[in-house]
Amino acid sequence: MSYTTASSDVVTFTKGMLEVRIFHTREAMGKEAAINVSDSIQRLLKQKEEINMIFAAAPSQSDFMKELIADKAIEWNRINAFHMDEYIGLEKEASQGFGNFLKRNLFDHVPLKSVHLINGQADDPEEECKRYSKLLEQHTVDIVCLGIGENGHIAFNDPPVADFKDPKQVKVVELDMPCRQQQVNENLFTGIDLVPTHAITITIPGLLRGGEMFCMVPALNKAEAVNHTLNGEISEACPASILRTKKGAILYLDRDSASLLETEEA
Repeated sequence: MSYTTASSDVVTFTKGMLEVRIFHTREAMGKEAAINVSDSIQRLLKQKEEINMIFAAAPSQSDFMKELIADKAIEWNRINAFHMDEYIGLEKEASQGFGNFLKRNLFDHVPLKSVHLINGQADDPEEECKRYSKLLEQHTVDIVCLGIGENGHIAFNDPPVADFKDPKQVKVVELDMPCRQQQVNENLFTGIDLVPTHAITITIPGLLRGGEMFCMVPALNKAEAVNHTLNGEISEACPASILRTKKGAILYLDRDSASLLETEEA
């Protein structure tokens, strides 16, 4: 591990191929992440007519999304948007649906060229996986904006179902109990019995196909997962640990989520 203090407000270091940046507040974290994503978008749009992005739907992304929406330099009409996972069986208009979250917090606020949502109400979830996989094959992913779950998952690739060599791009998964409990902890559901047991998710290889990955992880409840991601074994026991092998990936933390890490910050 190598450390660099970029300024009095930011500590940066690398772990494997992953660049890590620690900010004093989640607001500062979100603002910097949005600036970096915007810069990446503008650079890529100088090279191609349109780009493809995958977004995560979670409270951890809210600060970042607020700043991204406010950026007037982004040509949204040249961006095709995807999201990384969706519950199976929720009502179409359920507020907890990830597509609905992204509509409220991002998609309805900017003039995207296209938005491709996973249909969690599909009669045949396996066929929906095939449909979404085909879309991803047709749209090479340029940027992935993601987070890390309390159990170390990325998207809904929980430890019991995560596979670093998954042959599929999109699959149906059963959610583990820590993942379902997190949804209650974040006040998205009032009880664990209301949290769906299954979901459709882009797999880990599907996410890693993205050219650049920006991972925003604030808050104290993520501190243990962050520590395992950076300091544990690279294995499916902590799916996010795979980010240490990904060139072009940046992990953004606040003081709370980085609280279990040993850094050179005073």
